Amino acid sequence: MRTVCLLAAWALAPGWAAPPAAIELPAPALEGGLTLRQALRERKSHRAYSPKKLPRQMLSNVLWAAYGVNRPAEGGRTAPSAHNWQVIDVYVALEEGLFLYDARGHRLVLVNAADVRDLTSTQEFTRDAPLNLVYVARMEKMTASPEDSQEDLLAWASMEAGAVSQNVSLACAAERLATVVRAGVQRPAFAKAARLAPTHRILLAQTIGYPR
Repeated sequence: MRTVCLLAAWALAPGWAAPPAAIELPAPALEGGLTLRQALRERKSHRAYSPKKLPRQMLSNVLWAAYGVNRPAEGGRTAPSAHNWQVIDVYVALEEGLFLYDARGHRLVLVNAADVRDLTSTQEFTRDAPLNLVYVARMEKMTASPEDSQEDLLAWASMEAGAVSQNVSLACAAERLATVVRAGVQRPAFAKAARLAPTHRILLAQTIGYPR
């Protein structure tokens, strides 16, 4: 298992270089690729991954499809959101560290300089994958009315996360990438590594990479 440690401890390693505080992503490619029906035909779950890293352009395309801004004038996203609350945070676990996807800036913001990919899963096959996404609901953004139950709020948040994961699945099909959506996350350990607040709820994770 990859060791999750503090940034200060990593800095003691010979030749260690701090990851950038933010990674600017190239503009997503919005033309070409498979048609929607072709992507639906190709969509499937994979459980064997190559460790080969993804090019930045491919990472950009997948993240924009996941939850990017597709209507800049109004801040609309590629996935639906109840009341337009936009409660999902997309955490991006790479070998270089754990990042938060900033959709409006279309960039990755560093959260933790450690490689925490193991914490995003409870299954062995994810270890070789270069990318794991974790979908976290910021429940405090949901301004419920008195008739809304906690079950209603969780259902709406889960609906949003499910739409994000399906966007990723179709984007991966179009990019000829392997992916699988998972519920198994080492939740307490990941929450600590990601510095999540008590109101944040880990809903799903998704493994992405080249098929092996």
